Amino acid sequence: MKNSWKLYIVAVLAGLTGGAVAQTPGKIKETGQVILPNGWKISPAGRSLPLGDLPLNMQLSASGTLLAVTNNGQSTQSLQLIDPRSEKLLDERELGKSWYGLAFSRDEKDLYVSGGNDNWILDFSIQSGKIGKADTIKLGAPWPKSKICPTGIAVNRANTRLFAVTKEDSALYIINPSTKQVLNKVALPSIAYSCLLSPDEKILYISLWDGRKVALVNTATATIVKTIATGDHPNELLLNKKGTWLFIANANDNTVSVVNTTTHKVIETVTTTLYPTTLTGSTTNGLALSADEKTLYIANADNNCLAVFDVSKPGSSQSRGFIPVGWYPTNVKTLLGKILVTNGKGLTSLANPLGPQPVLKSDDTGIHVGATVNSRLQYIGGLFKGSMSFIDTPRPEEMKVYTNQVYANTPFTTKRTLQADGEPGNPVPRKPGEKSPIKHVFYIIKENRTYDQVLGDIPEGNGDTSLCIFGEKVTPNQHALAKSFILLDNFYVDAEVSADGHNWSMAAYATDVIEKTWPSTYSSRGGSTSYEGGRPATYPKGGFIWDYCKRAGITYRSYGEFGQMGKANIKSLEGHMAPHSPGFNMDILDQVRADAWIHDFDSLLAINQVPQFSTIRISNDHTSGQAKGKYSPIASVADNDLAVGRMIEHLSKSSLWGTSVVFILEDDAQNGPDHVDAHRSPAYVVGPYVKRNAVIHEMYSTSGFLRTMELILGLPPMSQYDAGALPLFECFTSKPDLAPFIATPALVDINQRNVAVNKSSMRSDLFNFAKEDDVPDLELNEVVWKSVKGENSAMPAPRRAAFVILEKKKKKDADDD
Repeated sequence: MKNSWKLYIVAVLAGLTGGAVAQTPGKIKETGQVILPNGWKISPAGRSLPLGDLPLNMQLSASGTLLAVTNNGQSTQSLQLIDPRSEKLLDERELGKSWYGLAFSRDEKDLYVSGGNDNWILDFSIQSGKIGKADTIKLGAPWPKSKICPTGIAVNRANTRLFAVTKEDSALYIINPSTKQVLNKVALPSIAYSCLLSPDEKILYISLWDGRKVALVNTATATIVKTIATGDHPNELLLNKKGTWLFIANANDNTVSVVNTTTHKVIETVTTTLYPTTLTGSTTNGLALSADEKTLYIANADNNCLAVFDVSKPGSSQSRGFIPVGWYPTNVKTLLGKILVTNGKGLTSLANPLGPQPVLKSDDTGIHVGATVNSRLQYIGGLFKGSMSFIDTPRPEEMKVYTNQVYANTPFTTKRTLQADGEPGNPVPRKPGEKSPIKHVFYIIKENRTYDQVLGDIPEGNGDTSLCIFGEKVTPNQHALAKSFILLDNFYVDAEVSADGHNWSMAAYATDVIEKTWPSTYSSRGGSTSYEGGRPATYPKGGFIWDYCKRAGITYRSYGEFGQMGKANIKSLEGHMAPHSPGFNMDILDQVRADAWIHDFDSLLAINQVPQFSTIRISNDHTSGQAKGKYSPIASVADNDLAVGRMIEHLSKSSLWGTSVVFILEDDAQNGPDHVDAHRSPAYVVGPYVKRNAVIHEMYSTSGFLRTMELILGLPPMSQYDAGALPLFECFTSKPDLAPFIATPALVDINQRNVAVNKSSMRSDLFNFAKEDDVPDLELNEVVWKSVKGENSAMPAPRRAAFVILEKKKKKDADDD
């Protein structure tokens, strides 16, 4: 602890007195800080043990000698058994499908594990620190025949009753573990996450994840006797030893509800944020009490820290500060003076220059056919290797240093919420009330490409030409935009895949429901999708950017985003969807989308009704791989490029050009390799007030793009992420250049179809391109590469990198006080 203590003193001093002078891959020993693609930093306290892909839950045995972890990510799902005292891995078992549910029997001979969408519970025997064979407790037929998915699991002390709640059919299953029989099934009001038995085992508490309630079930009668109102998205539950106080983590509003279990009343709500704010973005989702039950540790997933509270007097809890942990902490426990934390996304982001290189293989693991262990490591969905932090309980003076470290890691501040970074006279205002000469914002969302794939051939940028498969010949218009306006070679999407990508792109946030469920659906393990407004469970508390426009009186319209052909997926878009704009459909050329937008734009311009904010989906750069008869990858990307070029030209020749700006980005970067980071993606800013012939190496994110749009439109930030993000003021100039943009005709055949019959085309024929969420992106990346480079070509060897911020001493910023 002494050595790490000195390290954190150095890190904090650097963080509090430094300013970023460079951002490059690697690790800086002076601070130990790692900067993530979203601009937030991590510098975990304590010691670290590698875990599997996306650990969501851990449970201690009754004696505290064993610790179980369930890993529920996109690649290999697994169960791990750890000695929490020696901090060493004892055993590990790969699972076909699993999810959050996890519970030891009281005698520690059985470990019950959710089998996810196989719709069973695995009963593993535990002996001498080893995981034995598993029996199965079947709740129904596997997905998709039955939609169940056990989540939280609780077992009574006698091991005669097992309780499992579910997220697909929203139910409680009461089971006899010995006979493996379901004794009762209780319908729940909504999706369940966790369950917890009272000390007398008469009441089972159940968090209703997609609502604002905890249900109380009488275990004798198997009936819901009461519900308690909580914050938004209640997930983890915690009782003190006597069962007199119930703590409930509420992810969607950054709080913990403290309930008196005698009166069933919420006696106080603890806010876990680093600053006074109602903005989403802390994502409170883990709870633990110290041995004396005077201290509560709370995992803030999206703040990458623990919030620490003195709860010795419930109802009058007091903040004791914060502890820095890894990326996206999902669970926390305490044992023998140590704090244990599962970091869902581990300790760093990675590059993925290799991309997936699957070989044809079929097994019963639930992974897409064609996936191998090595190939998963290079697909963005499987890059997050979790970790466990072991932290010695900090003394008061150590808490001060840890707290300062968390603030040094965090770009979000109250000051930035009220006034963004910027410069006087810039077309991008710094706060509401300031005017901008830009009156119309056009936001084009594309699909899934990395920077190296498209712009890696531009010598002025940090590109890898060996990874560039859609270079200037395929994308002449995007190259022209990058060269004529600004080249951004240091932009990163906040998302991993389309499921969270469209939410990050429209809300600067993806809820815990999205972040914890998409890995299973993206690995063909089943589970509900509808991530683009189809399920209210996925909505952020304040809604999407259209909701903010509606509340602020900003006119808006959507062209194929969160709806299509006039039909909206969410209420705020009803009456605001363009009637002829398709949604995601790889059988429709992007020229059709461009034509629909041009026709709609001209009609609205004629009556002076062009909205202030337009979201436009131009998505064929996703491609259909090598599926026979479909548009070829090169044709699809070239079609996408031409559509964007035509739209920019049309706008630039209109009377609205002088007051317009266009932002263009990918919702995610999952379908390609990049030598810097798997999140790095092409992005463009176009308009008269945008600089010309400029190369900008500043680090930007999806949230930074949204913050820029919000400032121009006079909207408040939607989350802590856009509030803390750097706006793109460096991309703008106060002197407009009204010269129009002239689109370049396609240099390749945009109607070219796939005709080859080979392994890649046969694999592509199995893909479902009806929805972008249903495409096995792990393999799509590979077949697209082979379509351009040749069927027998192999991607370059992998290199991995982490972003690190270099700190330089300067005057302490008051913002970091």
